[in-house]
Amino acid sequence: MRHLLHKIVSDIQKQERKLSAEASSFMDEAYEMTIFLKELLGDIKEDIINESFKTLEDEILFFKEIKPYILGKLIYYNKVYRIEIACPVDNGNLHQNYFALQLRNLKQEYQEHICNSDFYRYYRSGRTDRDEQYFTLGKINCYDGLNSYVFEIDPKFSTYFDYKVAKIIANELTYNYLTTKLSPEQNPDVLLQHEETKDFFWTQTKNALIELIYALYACDAISHGKIGIRKISMVLQILFRVSLNDIHNSFHRMKTRAGSRTLFLDQLKYSLEEYMDKEDNL
Repeated sequence: MRHLLHKIVSDIQKQERKLSAEASSFMDEAYEMTIFLKELLGDIKEDIINESFKTLEDEILFFKEIKPYILGKLIYYNKVYRIEIACPVDNGNLHQNYFALQLRNLKQEYQEHICNSDFYRYYRSGRTDRDEQYFTLGKINCYDGLNSYVFEIDPKFSTYFDYKVAKIIANELTYNYLTTKLSPEQNPDVLLQHEETKDFFWTQTKNALIELIYALYACDAISHGKIGIRKISMVLQILFRVSLNDIHNSFHRMKTRAGSRTLFLDQLKYSLEEYMDKEDNL
């Protein structure tokens, strides 16, 4: 069962990298990932119901890690797609206010339904003593006052608490997505908001940074190419205190622009060679 987890993680990451490079916008990427994950979950559900589990350990691993990973990603991408299609504008104050509202709603949901629950503390602590109760079939206890969603789940493919884990995963992913949508100065939780880094920011154009992001991705310069464009973009936006909005559309416009398609990279090469020549003459 552990090998199945590794394969699923690898397949999902591969699809994410593929769509990150090919999709014309993050909205399209989120839609395609939603379809991909929905079909993947359906296929795995059919296999699990037909074949069942060989051991108790396999059953716990599936409902504690494997299914929540897929379902958490599915909930996340579906939520992102809904957020993106409802966004009123591409930039400006209205754009920022919209994503700030989404972030506040997410934090409120987290505070009201997740962080104060006994199960959340159990899961976060890494405990395993109640795994058989939480992550095996047929153990749902209605005396606990569970969410009404429990009456809609398929008892052959859910323990109810696998959905709880999926929601935790989805909320964390959505939080990271929303914080990158907000400009650094408006995001109090962003990294590097320290006095010693206040003068560290990007001074070239946004298109220049997008060129750099895609170049780093294309040559597998970060984590041997295992990190997608969106994650590279997130880190650099935080590092350089800049908000890039939709990098996919910007990149596709670069591919058809007149003259050089790599203006910033050409400038980098020229500036570095010029600096090298100055160093040689000192």
